[in-house]
Amino acid sequence: MDDQQQPPLFTFGVIADIQYADIDDGYNFIRSRRRYYRSSLQLLRNAQRSWSDSAVAPRFVLQLGDIIDGFNKGRGASDRALDTVLRAFGSGPVEVHHVWGNHEFYNFSRAALLGSRLNTTPSTDAEEPAGSLSGDRAAPDIYAYRFSPFPGFTFVVLDAYDVSLLGREESSEEYRGAMDVIRQHNNNEDLNCPPVVEGLERRFTMFNGGFSKDQLDWLETVLSSADEKKERVTIISHLPVHPHSTDPICLAWNFDKLLDIIKSHSSVVCFMAGHDHDGGYCQDKDTGVHHLTLEGVIETPPDSDAFGTVSVYGDRMVLKGSGRTADRVFLFQ
Repeated sequence: MDDQQQPPLFTFGVIADIQYADIDDGYNFIRSRRRYYRSSLQLLRNAQRSWSDSAVAPRFVLQLGDIIDGFNKGRGASDRALDTVLRAFGSGPVEVHHVWGNHEFYNFSRAALLGSRLNTTPSTDAEEPAGSLSGDRAAPDIYAYRFSPFPGFTFVVLDAYDVSLLGREESSEEYRGAMDVIRQHNNNEDLNCPPVVEGLERRFTMFNGGFSKDQLDWLETVLSSADEKKERVTIISHLPVHPHSTDPICLAWNFDKLLDIIKSHSSVVCFMAGHDHDGGYCQDKDTGVHHLTLEGVIETPPDSDAFGTVSVYGDRMVLKGSGRTADRVFLFQ
């Protein structure tokens, strides 16, 4: 039975790296790519219109991070820009799950984000004891949680800047720990400059981060539970974790730890990320897990688009892309 005859169990929308700012077009860090700061808002509206007009309404939308650009901070426009983008999201009919990227931390502290509308952590386990690994969220100060939109399917949002120089007070133990990590690999005065020209070591920059042991332990527990229940799990992060799904400069610092965990759990079927505006895709040859890096709205011309709608079936997920985002089928192993 083909997709036209068999209705999906549910659908959801995906979009990444909107990076809205009310400023003229500019360029990326090395001035090789044009960035469309104002028109990114229109591309978000295009996506919202598509999702609203869908024959099957999405259950939710995944916003994969970098919702507004860091340029807003210097202009005192962070709150205003965020309000503008969230109003555009609010015009749609479904809930949005927000992922945090480096540009969230350029604009706001971790404490501010935890208290903001960008914190979409479910509140169902408010009574979980401190230090528990069994709940829907990792820990009060780690922005990682799970949710289940349909029986047999779990989505896990990860905090890729849990170990990071971004969003942390320089006097904090977390900041010092992250500095120790990055200084083992990068001795540049400007830590946004990669330590090498080629290879996986390029990931050790200030605009990336990693996953703490506490978060990884929690993820292990979540995936073990999903294995036992024979659930299908999709993991979401701003930073990609598979070297073949992105430019190495965009990888999470300890991507290898994440891949090791995925390899030991049969429940994981897909990993979705943003950050690399070119996008990317690979299927891990050992695990069969699909690694999708979504193209960034910010570097998408105004006459194109960059978003997708995913239809979920019992044996696969089907991505219907728009503009720069290609159609793909993710068969479950």
